[in-house]
Amino acid sequence: MRAVVQRVSRAAVLSEGTETGRIGVGFLVLLGVQEGDTEKEAVYMADKIRKLRVFEDENEKMNLSLEQVGGSVLLVSQFTLLGDARGQNRPSFIHAEAPARADELYELVRKTLAEAGVPVETGVFRTHMEVSLVNDGPVTILLDSRKQF
Repeated sequence: MRAVVQRVSRAAVLSEGTETGRIGVGFLVLLGVQEGDTEKEAVYMADKIRKLRVFEDENEKMNLSLEQVGGSVLLVSQFTLLGDARGQNRPSFIHAEAPARADELYELVRKTLAEAGVPVETGVFRTHMEVSLVNDGPVTILLDSRKQF
């Protein structure tokens, strides 16, 4: 499972022209599910996102977590994070999980965050979405449950 986590002052998502999610301070998380991912990776990713310390403390050090600043998550599915463009110009997506299973694991990430008390807004799985954000910092972190980077 891969995620692009962007610290934002605000973010929103439109699905097929209708707004489905909007947050203030928090994270915009673009989430891609890789073939073979399990519930273990989904829970790992949710916990990592929740505990990621990239908000500034009183000394202007990135030392506070999402929970500590009362932030929210805008969670957006993005299978293209599994695109492989090595050796070609047109990416291959053969390592992205099948849609039904990917949706289950995406939903588990959402549920795990919500059950931990993190407010979560979402896009709509398998639709064309338009995402807008104000990246605060900018701060962008790449996460991979298989720890490939």
